[in-house]
Amino acid sequence: MPNGVRGALVQRVSARPDGPLDVTWLATETPRIALGRIHLSWEPASVAGWDVTAHLGLATAEVHLASWPAAPDDWPRLVRPTLHEVLGLSAALAVATAALDLSNRLAQV
Repeated sequence: MPNGVRGALVQRVSARPDGPLDVTWLATETPRIALGRIHLSWEPASVAGWDVTAHLGLATAEVHLASWPAAPDDWPRLVRPTLHEVLGLSAALAVATAALDLSNRLAQV
């Protein structure tokens, strides 16, 4: 990772097994990631490969989502299915929350 970054923010994950994992660098001074966003960080493993960690932004905190210790050099292919599923679940939860909010507002009228 370049100096001054603490990882990468996942922007998009392809549904294809061999598809891209689009990220942007996450600056060190970034206080917390937004709701439903995923922060990836990685560092060389002690023996071989990479220690990869994913954190998920929730409403009040950033929580540990998953770890892949000693992942091979092609680790994006390894983590992609998990990231794709979590982003899909987050999007579905956001839609369900918006629908519930709308339903509650309509019920008050």
